Amino acid sequence: MKFSSPDIAVHKPIPEPQENEYPVKAWGVEKFGENFKPLTIYRYQVGEYDVKFQIKFCGICHSDVHNVLNEMSTTRGSTYPIVPGHELVGTVVEVGDKVTRVKVGENVGVGCVRDSCLLCEVCDRGEECYCKRGFTHTYNTPKNKDYGHIGGNPEVQNWGGYSEFDVIHEHFIIKIPDDMPLEKAGPILCAGITMWSPLNHWGATDTTKKLNIGIVGIGGLGTMGIKLASALGHRVIAISSSDKKRELAKSKGATGYVVSNDPASVAAESGKLDLILNTVSAHHSLTPYITLLKTDGTLVNLGCIAAPMQYNQFMLLLKRASIAGSLIGGIPATQEVIDFCHKEQVYPDVKLVGVGDLERVYTELQENNSAAVRYVLDIKSFRGSE
Repeated sequence: MKFSSPDIAVHKPIPEPQENEYPVKAWGVEKFGENFKPLTIYRYQVGEYDVKFQIKFCGICHSDVHNVLNEMSTTRGSTYPIVPGHELVGTVVEVGDKVTRVKVGENVGVGCVRDSCLLCEVCDRGEECYCKRGFTHTYNTPKNKDYGHIGGNPEVQNWGGYSEFDVIHEHFIIKIPDDMPLEKAGPILCAGITMWSPLNHWGATDTTKKLNIGIVGIGGLGTMGIKLASALGHRVIAISSSDKKRELAKSKGATGYVVSNDPASVAAESGKLDLILNTVSAHHSLTPYITLLKTDGTLVNLGCIAAPMQYNQFMLLLKRASIAGSLIGGIPATQEVIDFCHKEQVYPDVKLVGVGDLERVYTELQENNSAAVRYVLDIKSFRGSE
């Protein structure tokens, strides 16, 4: 694994536990530049609105790689030790006295949002990821003392899902249907909601509409988008920089394919697409995608790209087209996509891995972000791995 920007990495050793905390086995990176190793972290005791669950699987997102390897920012580094993972699924083992949403024995999940203010108008309408005061990411973030929804030592960073147990306020729990494969549920909490949220916002979840939708990037995120848009009944056009993934895209439900570097291929679908979801996370030209939009069409960028993007504004004027962005989704929308995937049997392509595979998987994702499979960490692999 290749780490970046050592000068901005933050080191914050795990302190001794407080009286209201208990030890939990986890797997993380203790110091910048090191490999994964077993760690003992401390979760807080269940409060009146809290849910404690045993984690069984945790998806490995490409953003985990960015966080662990200190690639997320050039000015603000990751905090070590770091226990990543924001695609947690497992079974409830304890609930607080005032919890009403779930019961012991039920399957649940936690996605990218661990906390938000729950007071602003954005949170009130169920879009916690856009909280006006800022949402708290599931891991490698400080606890917001003003919100009061996270217990334990307020000075300790949040820990992710590469661990055996977690505790979270019931508001941020996602209910997983009993017969849903847990190993496939995790990535829906990230990849699934990342694609569902813009589909929902721009009208594609209205099944009375039949739209022409483009999906840029045929990796783990893009293939999930193809599956969702196809299951919603739309005409889906996969868009990639080469012809290599044509058959893969069609096997996931795409009805057409555009090679963005081929003018003739772009011309064949020019002006036909209502909505394009762009999953590419590397700097690239937006021109081919704007060409594909019809009048009043929208290009939604989902990749985390810090460098400014360039495009010809005149192209937008001629179509009254829009360029937008979208960030994961709120708790209600996340529950919606879980329920939709369960009903329609739409699942990501996953590959189970153990803790001994983490360095290999991280290196693969760092060097090549085009894999159409979502890796999922089997928490049972913790046993006997020290």
